[in-house]
Amino acid sequence: MSIKTLIMGAAGRDFHNFNTFFRDNPDYEVVAFTATQIPNIEGRVYPAALAGSLYPEGVPIFPESDLLELIGKYNVDQVIFAYSDVPHEYVMHKASTVLAAGPDFRLMGVKDTQIKSTKPVVSVCAVRTGSGKSQTTRRVSLILREMGYKVAAIRHPMPYGDLVKQAVQRFADYSDLDKHDCTIEEREEYEPHLDNGVIVYAGVDYEAILRQAEQEVDIVLWDGGNNDLSFYKPDLQIVVADPHRPGHEVSYHPGEAVARSADVFVINKVDTADAENVIKVRESLRAINPDAIVIEGASPLFVDDPAAIKGKRVLVIEDGPTLTHGEMAYGAGWVAARRFGAAEIVDPRPYAVGSIRATYAKYPTTGNVLPAMGYGEAQMRELEQTIDNADVDLVIIGTPIDLTRIIKIDKPSQRVRYELQEIGQPTLEDLLKAKFGK
Repeated sequence: MSIKTLIMGAAGRDFHNFNTFFRDNPDYEVVAFTATQIPNIEGRVYPAALAGSLYPEGVPIFPESDLLELIGKYNVDQVIFAYSDVPHEYVMHKASTVLAAGPDFRLMGVKDTQIKSTKPVVSVCAVRTGSGKSQTTRRVSLILREMGYKVAAIRHPMPYGDLVKQAVQRFADYSDLDKHDCTIEEREEYEPHLDNGVIVYAGVDYEAILRQAEQEVDIVLWDGGNNDLSFYKPDLQIVVADPHRPGHEVSYHPGEAVARSADVFVINKVDTADAENVIKVRESLRAINPDAIVIEGASPLFVDDPAAIKGKRVLVIEDGPTLTHGEMAYGAGWVAARRFGAAEIVDPRPYAVGSIRATYAKYPTTGNVLPAMGYGEAQMRELEQTIDNADVDLVIIGTPIDLTRIIKIDKPSQRVRYELQEIGQPTLEDLLKAKFGK
Protein backbone atom coordinates (compact mmCIF):
# COMPACT_ATOMS: atom_id res chain seq x y z
CA MET A 1 0.00 0.00 0.00
CA SER A 2 1.42 3.40 -0.99
CA ILE A 3 1.64 6.11 1.68
CA LYS A 4 -0.97 8.78 0.96
CA THR A 5 0.79 12.11 1.13
CA LEU A 6 -0.28 15.74 1.10
CA ILE A 7 2.32 18.47 0.51
CA MET A 8 1.81 21.93 2.05
CA GLY A 9 3.58 24.54 -0.05
CA ALA A 10 3.67 27.81 -1.94
CA ALA A 11 4.64 26.89 -5.52
CA GLY A 12 8.33 26.38 -4.80
CA ARG A 13 9.87 23.97 -2.32
CA ASP A 14 6.72 21.82 -2.48
CA PHE A 15 7.10 21.18 -6.22
CA HIS A 16 10.83 20.57 -5.79
CA ASN A 17 10.30 17.99 -3.05
CA PHE A 18 7.74 16.27 -5.25
CA ASN A 19 10.05 16.22 -8.27
CA THR A 20 13.11 14.94 -6.43
CA PHE A 21 11.54 12.40 -4.08
CA PHE A 22 7.89 11.56 -4.81
CA ARG A 23 7.66 11.67 -8.59
CA ASP A 24 7.85 8.11 -9.99
CA ASN A 25 8.12 6.75 -6.42
CA PRO A 26 5.53 3.93 -6.11
CA ASP A 27 5.88 3.82 -2.33
CA TYR A 28 3.97 7.10 -2.07
CA GLU A 29 0.81 8.61 -3.53
CA VAL A 30 0.71 12.41 -3.43
CA VAL A 31 -3.01 13.15 -3.30
CA ALA A 32 -2.82 16.95 -3.21
CA PHE A 33 -0.81 20.10 -2.69
CA THR A 34 -2.03 22.99 -0.58
CA ALA A 35 -0.92 26.55 -1.30
CA THR A 36 -0.41 29.70 0.75
CA GLN A 37 1.72 32.93 0.87
CA ILE A 38 1.37 33.62 -2.87
CA PRO A 39 -1.98 34.78 -4.33
CA ASN A 40 -3.85 32.90 -7.05
CA ILE A 41 -1.85 29.66 -7.10
CA GLU A 42 -4.49 27.45 -5.52
CA GLY A 43 -7.23 25.97 -7.69
CA ARG A 44 -4.73 24.79 -10.27
CA VAL A 45 -3.27 21.36 -10.99
CA TYR A 46 0.37 20.33 -10.92
CA PRO A 47 0.28 19.13 -14.53
CA ALA A 48 0.59 15.55 -15.73
CA ALA A 49 3.40 16.59 -18.07
CA LEU A 50 5.55 17.38 -15.00
CA ALA A 51 4.08 14.92 -12.49
CA GLY A 52 5.35 11.68 -14.06
CA SER A 53 3.79 8.39 -15.08
CA LEU A 54 2.09 7.76 -11.73
CA TYR A 55 -0.09 10.88 -12.07
CA PRO A 56 -1.80 10.85 -15.48
CA GLU A 57 -4.31 13.45 -14.24
CA GLY A 58 -1.72 15.57 -12.45
CA VAL A 59 -1.99 16.55 -8.77
CA PRO A 60 -4.64 19.06 -7.59
CA ILE A 61 -3.66 22.22 -5.70
CA PHE A 62 -6.01 23.50 -2.97
CA PRO A 63 -5.90 26.47 -0.59
CA GLU A 64 -4.25 25.64 2.71
CA SER A 65 -7.48 26.55 4.50
CA ASP A 66 -8.85 23.22 3.18
CA LEU A 67 -6.12 21.21 4.93
CA LEU A 68 -8.24 19.36 7.49
CA GLU A 69 -10.99 18.64 4.98
CA LEU A 70 -8.43 17.20 2.56
CA ILE A 71 -6.86 15.00 5.24
CA GLY A 72 -10.25 13.39 5.80
CA LYS A 73 -11.28 13.26 2.16
CA TYR A 74 -8.11 11.50 0.96
CA ASN A 75 -7.40 9.52 4.15
CA VAL A 76 -3.95 11.13 4.28
CA ASP A 77 -1.12 9.21 6.02
CA GLN A 78 1.48 11.98 6.12
CA VAL A 79 1.69 15.73 5.53
CA ILE A 80 4.90 17.32 4.22
CA PHE A 81 5.49 20.93 5.26
CA ALA A 82 7.31 22.51 2.31
CA TYR A 83 7.42 26.29 2.40
CA SER A 84 9.70 28.78 4.07
CA ASP A 85 10.31 32.00 5.97
CA VAL A 86 7.92 31.24 8.83
CA PRO A 87 8.50 31.28 12.61
CA HIS A 88 9.30 28.03 14.38
CA GLU A 89 6.14 28.46 16.44
CA TYR A 90 4.07 28.72 13.25
CA VAL A 91 5.50 25.43 11.97
CA MET A 92 4.67 23.65 15.22
CA HIS A 93 1.10 25.00 15.21
CA LYS A 94 0.71 23.49 11.74
CA ALA A 95 2.26 20.27 13.04
CA SER A 96 -0.15 20.16 15.97
CA THR A 97 -3.11 20.72 13.64
CA VAL A 98 -2.00 17.83 11.43
CA LEU A 99 -1.07 15.46 14.27
CA ALA A 100 -4.41 16.00 15.98
CA ALA A 101 -6.13 15.02 12.73
CA GLY A 102 -4.19 11.74 12.54
CA PRO A 103 -1.40 11.89 9.90
CA ASP A 104 2.32 12.14 10.48
CA PHE A 105 3.90 15.58 10.02
CA ARG A 106 7.20 15.68 8.15
CA LEU A 107 9.95 18.14 7.26
CA MET A 108 12.27 17.00 4.47
CA GLY A 109 16.00 17.67 4.60
CA VAL A 110 18.70 17.99 1.98
CA LYS A 111 19.59 14.27 1.81
CA ASP A 112 16.54 13.43 -0.31
CA THR A 113 16.01 16.79 -2.03
CA GLN A 114 19.40 18.30 -2.89
CA ILE A 115 20.69 17.68 -6.44
CA LYS A 116 24.38 17.13 -7.19
CA SER A 117 25.84 19.14 -10.06
CA THR A 118 28.63 18.15 -12.40
CA LYS A 119 29.95 21.72 -12.02
CA PRO A 120 31.01 23.60 -8.88
CA VAL A 121 28.10 25.23 -7.06
CA VAL A 122 28.12 28.38 -4.94
CA SER A 123 24.87 28.83 -3.05
CA VAL A 124 23.72 32.14 -1.61
CA CYS A 125 20.89 31.81 0.89
CA ALA A 126 19.62 33.91 3.79
CA VAL A 127 18.16 33.54 7.26
CA ARG A 128 15.21 35.79 6.30
CA THR A 129 13.66 37.40 3.26
CA GLY A 130 15.04 40.94 2.86
CA SER A 131 18.43 40.26 4.44
CA GLY A 132 20.34 41.38 1.34
CA LYS A 133 20.81 38.06 -0.41
CA SER A 134 20.24 39.49 -3.89
CA GLN A 135 23.04 42.05 -3.74
CA THR A 136 25.31 39.41 -2.19
CA THR A 137 24.56 37.06 -5.09
CA ARG A 138 25.29 39.83 -7.57
CA ARG A 139 28.60 40.54 -5.84
CA VAL A 140 29.57 36.87 -5.99
CA SER A 141 28.66 36.63 -9.68
CA LEU A 142 30.80 39.66 -10.56
CA ILE A 143 33.81 38.31 -8.65
CA LEU A 144 33.56 34.92 -10.37
CA ARG A 145 33.25 36.58 -13.78
CA GLU A 146 36.31 38.74 -13.05
CA MET A 147 38.13 35.48 -12.23
CA GLY A 148 37.38 34.34 -15.78
CA TYR A 149 34.47 31.97 -15.10
CA LYS A 150 31.21 31.84 -17.01
CA VAL A 151 28.41 31.85 -14.44
CA ALA A 152 24.67 31.27 -14.51
CA ALA A 153 22.46 32.29 -11.62
CA ILE A 154 19.75 29.70 -10.97
CA ARG A 155 17.00 31.38 -9.05
CA HIS A 156 14.70 29.80 -6.46
CA PRO A 157 11.30 29.09 -8.12
CA MET A 158 8.53 31.59 -8.66
CA PRO A 159 6.24 29.68 -11.09
CA TYR A 160 3.04 31.70 -11.03
CA GLY A 161 1.89 31.04 -14.59
CA ASP A 162 1.66 28.03 -16.91
CA LEU A 163 3.77 25.41 -15.12
CA VAL A 164 4.48 23.33 -18.23
CA LYS A 165 5.75 26.38 -20.13
CA GLN A 166 7.73 27.43 -17.05
CA ALA A 167 9.39 24.03 -16.45
CA VAL A 168 12.78 25.33 -17.63
CA GLN A 169 13.24 29.06 -18.21
CA ARG A 170 16.37 30.79 -19.48
CA PHE A 171 16.75 34.56 -19.36
CA ALA A 172 19.55 36.23 -21.30
CA ASP A 173 18.05 39.71 -21.84
CA TYR A 174 14.95 41.79 -21.10
CA SER A 175 13.05 40.37 -24.08
CA ASP A 176 13.05 36.98 -22.34
CA LEU A 177 11.29 38.57 -19.36
CA ASP A 178 8.54 39.80 -21.65
CA LYS A 179 8.37 36.45 -23.48
CA HIS A 180 7.77 34.62 -20.20
CA ASP A 181 5.26 37.23 -18.89
CA CYS A 182 7.31 37.74 -15.73
CA THR A 183 5.70 39.29 -12.69
CA ILE A 184 7.19 42.19 -10.74
CA GLU A 185 8.49 39.71 -8.18
CA GLU A 186 10.29 37.70 -10.86
CA ARG A 187 11.70 40.78 -12.57
CA GLU A 188 13.06 42.06 -9.24
CA GLU A 189 15.23 38.96 -9.00
CA TYR A 190 16.17 38.49 -12.67
CA GLU A 191 16.78 41.99 -14.05
CA PRO A 192 19.76 42.93 -11.85
CA HIS A 193 21.59 39.78 -12.97
CA LEU A 194 20.84 40.55 -16.60
CA ASP A 195 22.12 44.10 -16.08
CA ASN A 196 25.42 42.52 -14.95
CA GLY A 197 25.60 40.23 -17.99
CA VAL A 198 24.73 37.09 -16.04
CA ILE A 199 22.36 34.48 -17.52
CA VAL A 200 19.46 33.50 -15.25
CA TYR A 201 17.66 30.17 -15.07
CA ALA A 202 14.46 29.45 -13.16
CA GLY A 203 11.29 27.42 -13.45
CA VAL A 204 9.78 24.27 -11.94
CA ASP A 205 11.93 21.22 -12.70
CA TYR A 206 15.25 22.04 -11.08
CA GLU A 207 17.17 18.97 -12.19
CA ALA A 208 16.28 19.70 -15.82
CA ILE A 209 17.22 23.34 -15.24
CA LEU A 210 20.58 22.37 -13.76
CA ARG A 211 21.44 19.94 -16.55
CA GLN A 212 20.79 22.61 -19.17
CA ALA A 213 22.78 25.27 -17.30
CA GLU A 214 25.72 22.90 -16.90
CA GLN A 215 26.07 22.82 -20.69
CA GLU A 216 27.07 26.49 -20.89
CA VAL A 217 28.72 27.55 -17.61
CA ASP A 218 31.77 26.84 -15.48
CA ILE A 219 30.19 27.55 -12.10
CA VAL A 220 26.54 27.38 -11.01
CA LEU A 221 25.36 30.13 -8.67
CA TRP A 222 22.30 29.16 -6.62
CA ASP A 223 20.29 32.33 -5.92
CA GLY A 224 18.08 31.24 -3.03
CA GLY A 225 14.64 32.59 -2.20
CA ASN A 226 12.94 33.31 1.11
CA ASN A 227 15.18 31.58 3.67
CA ASP A 228 15.03 28.19 1.99
CA LEU A 229 17.74 25.55 1.80
CA SER A 230 19.65 25.28 -1.47
CA PHE A 231 18.14 22.94 -4.06
CA TYR A 232 21.68 22.02 -5.15
CA LYS A 233 24.52 20.51 -3.13
CA PRO A 234 26.89 23.47 -2.67
CA ASP A 235 30.67 23.46 -2.80
CA LEU A 236 30.55 26.79 -0.97
CA GLN A 237 27.46 27.91 0.96
CA ILE A 238 27.14 31.62 1.74
CA VAL A 239 24.34 32.69 4.09
CA VAL A 240 23.24 36.29 4.66
CA ALA A 241 22.00 37.49 8.06
CA ASP A 242 20.19 40.72 8.96
CA PRO A 243 21.13 42.68 12.12
CA HIS A 244 17.90 44.67 11.78
CA ARG A 245 16.15 41.49 12.97
CA PRO A 246 18.43 40.01 15.65
CA GLY A 247 17.29 36.62 16.87
CA HIS A 248 15.47 35.73 13.65
CA GLU A 249 18.45 33.66 12.53
CA VAL A 250 17.50 31.05 15.16
CA SER A 251 13.74 31.45 15.29
CA TYR A 252 12.56 30.96 11.68
CA HIS A 253 12.19 27.90 9.46
CA PRO A 254 14.23 26.84 7.63
CA GLY A 255 16.53 29.82 8.20
CA GLU A 256 18.10 28.26 11.28
CA ALA A 257 18.88 25.06 9.34
CA VAL A 258 20.38 27.22 6.58
CA ALA A 259 22.52 29.06 9.14
CA ARG A 260 23.69 25.83 10.75
CA SER A 261 24.93 24.53 7.38
CA ALA A 262 26.72 27.71 6.21
CA ASP A 263 30.38 27.86 5.25
CA VAL A 264 30.35 31.66 5.20
CA PHE A 265 28.13 34.23 6.89
CA VAL A 266 27.62 37.73 5.50
CA ILE A 267 26.18 39.97 8.21
CA ASN A 268 24.74 42.67 5.98
CA LYS A 269 23.51 46.24 6.61
CA VAL A 270 25.98 46.93 9.42
CA ASP A 271 26.05 50.55 8.25
CA THR A 272 22.37 51.08 9.13
CA ALA A 273 21.88 48.63 12.01
CA ASP A 274 22.40 49.24 15.72
CA ALA A 275 25.96 48.17 16.67
CA GLU A 276 24.67 46.12 19.59
CA ASN A 277 22.38 44.18 17.26
CA VAL A 278 25.31 43.40 14.95
CA ILE A 279 27.13 41.91 17.93
CA LYS A 280 24.05 39.92 18.95
CA VAL A 281 23.71 38.39 15.49
CA ARG A 282 27.42 37.59 15.31
CA GLU A 283 27.33 35.85 18.70
CA SER A 284 24.14 33.98 17.81
CA LEU A 285 25.65 32.67 14.57
CA ARG A 286 28.87 31.69 16.31
CA ALA A 287 26.89 29.70 18.89
CA ILE A 288 25.14 27.52 16.28
CA ASN A 289 27.91 27.35 13.66
CA PRO A 290 31.31 28.24 15.14
CA ASP A 291 33.29 26.99 12.13
CA ALA A 292 31.73 29.35 9.57
CA ILE A 293 33.72 32.36 8.39
CA VAL A 294 32.02 35.71 9.16
CA ILE A 295 32.10 38.70 6.82
CA GLU A 296 30.51 42.04 7.66
CA GLY A 297 28.98 44.03 4.84
CA ALA A 298 27.09 47.20 4.06
CA SER A 299 24.50 47.98 1.42
CA PRO A 300 25.10 51.69 0.75
CA LEU A 301 22.34 53.59 -1.01
CA PHE A 302 22.66 55.43 -4.30
CA VAL A 303 20.10 57.93 -5.64
CA ASP A 304 20.39 59.81 -8.93
CA ASP A 305 19.41 63.19 -7.42
CA PRO A 306 19.35 63.19 -3.60
CA ALA A 307 18.56 66.91 -3.56
CA ALA A 308 15.23 66.19 -5.27
CA ILE A 309 14.08 64.37 -2.13
CA LYS A 310 14.81 67.11 0.39
CA GLY A 311 11.70 68.82 1.72
CA LYS A 312 9.28 66.69 -0.33
CA ARG A 313 6.22 64.73 0.75
CA VAL A 314 7.09 61.30 -0.61
CA LEU A 315 5.51 57.92 -1.31
CA VAL A 316 8.01 55.11 -0.71
CA ILE A 317 7.68 51.85 -2.68
CA GLU A 318 9.56 48.83 -1.35
CA ASP A 319 10.18 45.22 -2.43
CA GLY A 320 6.93 43.31 -1.79
CA PRO A 321 8.15 40.01 -0.28
CA THR A 322 10.49 41.86 2.10
CA LEU A 323 7.48 43.60 3.64
CA THR A 324 5.02 40.70 3.51
CA HIS A 325 6.34 37.34 4.66
CA GLY A 326 9.71 39.02 5.33
CA GLU A 327 7.86 41.09 7.98
CA MET A 328 10.03 44.18 7.56
CA ALA A 329 8.29 47.49 8.20
CA TYR A 330 10.55 49.36 5.77
CA GLY A 331 13.38 48.94 3.27
CA ALA A 332 15.99 50.88 1.32
CA GLY A 333 13.50 53.45 0.01
CA TRP A 334 12.40 54.43 3.52
CA VAL A 335 16.02 54.74 4.65
CA ALA A 336 16.82 56.93 1.64
CA ALA A 337 13.80 59.16 2.30
CA ARG A 338 14.98 59.74 5.88
CA ARG A 339 18.64 60.13 4.97
CA PHE A 340 18.08 62.64 2.18
CA GLY A 341 15.66 64.88 4.06
CA ALA A 342 12.11 64.10 2.93
CA ALA A 343 9.66 66.36 4.75
CA GLU A 344 7.14 63.52 5.18
CA ILE A 345 6.84 59.85 4.28
CA VAL A 346 3.15 59.67 3.40
CA ASP A 347 1.19 56.63 4.57
CA PRO A 348 -0.12 54.84 1.42
CA ARG A 349 -2.93 52.94 3.19
CA PRO A 350 -5.68 55.53 2.60
CA TYR A 351 -4.93 55.38 -1.13
CA ALA A 352 -4.69 51.58 -1.49
CA VAL A 353 -7.17 49.71 -3.69
CA GLY A 354 -8.16 46.08 -4.24
CA SER A 355 -5.50 43.48 -3.50
CA ILE A 356 -3.08 46.18 -2.28
CA ARG A 357 -5.52 47.10 0.47
CA ALA A 358 -5.93 43.39 1.23
CA THR A 359 -2.14 43.02 1.50
CA TYR A 360 -2.02 45.61 4.28
CA ALA A 361 -4.78 43.75 6.11
CA LYS A 362 -2.94 40.43 5.80
CA TYR A 363 0.47 41.84 6.77
CA PRO A 364 -0.17 44.49 9.45
CA THR A 365 3.53 44.81 10.35
CA THR A 366 4.11 46.74 7.10
CA GLY A 367 5.06 50.34 7.87
CA ASN A 368 4.03 53.50 6.04
CA VAL A 369 5.48 52.24 2.75
CA LEU A 370 3.91 50.64 -0.32
CA PRO A 371 4.76 46.99 -1.10
CA ALA A 372 5.43 46.54 -4.82
CA MET A 373 2.98 43.69 -5.25
CA GLY A 374 2.66 42.46 -8.81
CA TYR A 375 1.73 38.79 -9.01
CA GLY A 376 -0.24 39.37 -12.19
CA GLU A 377 -1.61 42.01 -14.54
CA ALA A 378 -4.61 42.87 -12.34
CA GLN A 379 -2.47 43.40 -9.23
CA MET A 380 0.00 45.56 -11.19
CA ARG A 381 -2.87 47.78 -12.30
CA GLU A 382 -4.03 48.09 -8.66
CA LEU A 383 -0.51 49.02 -7.63
CA GLU A 384 -0.48 51.62 -10.38
CA GLN A 385 -3.85 53.01 -9.20
CA THR A 386 -2.67 53.20 -5.60
CA ILE A 387 0.36 55.24 -6.65
CA ASP A 388 -1.80 57.50 -8.81
CA ASN A 389 -4.20 58.09 -5.89
CA ALA A 390 -1.48 59.17 -3.47
CA ASP A 391 -1.25 62.89 -2.68
CA VAL A 392 2.54 63.29 -2.77
CA ASP A 393 5.26 65.37 -4.41
CA LEU A 394 7.61 62.53 -5.24
CA VAL A 395 7.75 58.74 -5.47
CA ILE A 396 10.83 56.95 -4.12
CA ILE A 397 11.29 53.52 -5.72
CA GLY A 398 13.22 51.19 -3.41
CA THR A 399 12.64 48.02 -5.43
CA PRO A 400 15.51 46.16 -7.17
CA ILE A 401 14.11 47.11 -10.59
CA ASP A 402 12.94 50.28 -12.28
CA LEU A 403 9.18 49.99 -11.85
CA THR A 404 8.59 52.66 -14.50
CA ARG A 405 9.50 50.05 -17.13
CA ILE A 406 6.40 47.98 -16.36
CA ILE A 407 3.87 50.28 -14.70
CA LYS A 408 2.90 53.87 -15.37
CA ILE A 409 3.93 56.38 -12.70
CA ASP A 410 2.72 59.89 -13.50
CA LYS A 411 4.58 61.55 -10.64
CA PRO A 412 8.22 62.63 -10.32
CA SER A 413 10.30 59.74 -9.01
CA GLN A 414 13.72 58.82 -7.72
CA ARG A 415 15.08 55.27 -7.76
CA VAL A 416 17.20 53.89 -4.92
CA ARG A 417 19.96 51.40 -5.75
CA TYR A 418 22.07 49.34 -3.37
CA GLU A 419 24.98 46.94 -3.75
CA LEU A 420 26.99 44.91 -1.25
CA GLN A 421 30.29 46.26 0.02
CA GLU A 422 32.33 44.09 2.36
CA ILE A 423 33.90 45.79 5.37
CA GLY A 424 37.36 44.70 6.47
CA GLN A 425 38.70 41.22 5.91
CA PRO A 426 38.20 38.56 4.77
CA THR A 427 36.25 39.57 1.69
CA LEU A 428 34.13 37.43 -0.59
CA GLU A 429 36.84 37.85 -3.22
CA ASP A 430 39.43 36.42 -0.81
CA LEU A 431 37.29 33.36 -0.12
CA LEU A 432 36.23 32.73 -3.72
CA LYS A 433 39.81 32.98 -4.98
CA ALA A 434 40.97 30.60 -2.26
CA LYS A 435 38.23 28.11 -3.23
CA PHE A 436 38.14 28.43 -7.01
CA GLY A 437 41.36 30.21 -7.96
CA LYS A 438 42.86 28.99 -11.22
